Amino acid sequence: MAPAVGKLVDAAYNKSILPVGVREAARIRIAQLNDCTVCLTFRADSVREQGLGEELYSAVGTEGGAGRELSEQERLAVEYAELFALDHERIDDAFMGRMKATFTDAEILDLTICVAAFLGLGRALHVLGITETTLTDV
Repeated sequence: MAPAVGKLVDAAYNKSILPVGVREAARIRIAQLNDCTVCLTFRADSVREQGLGEELYSAVGTEGGAGRELSEQERLAVEYAELFALDHERIDDAFMGRMKATFTDAEILDLTICVAAFLGLGRALHVLGITETTLTDV
């Protein structure tokens, strides 16, 4: 199954239509919720090359943002990730209305697939006790 997992990770990082900051904001929030050491510390070289710095990672999951202000899309992606991971029943029509005011339908689908991948893979790594990686990019 490893090749299939590799394709899923590749899709999230290399096929996503989301701005990199939006995807990474959701990813790091899932990492925090999963308490996944690998996910919390992983910074893809390709993401850094796109100019995303530690300020985003510091801002996610902190009251008022520690590193910088999150954009509206980043804030909504973090909220969506939290609801998806912790209380998916609260993703109702009103919340989806807020999503549709900020994201296209294609972006919502993309974000949903990314969040599902990050949640499942992060929990798998945590449960298996995998705490480090030699990967620098995906």
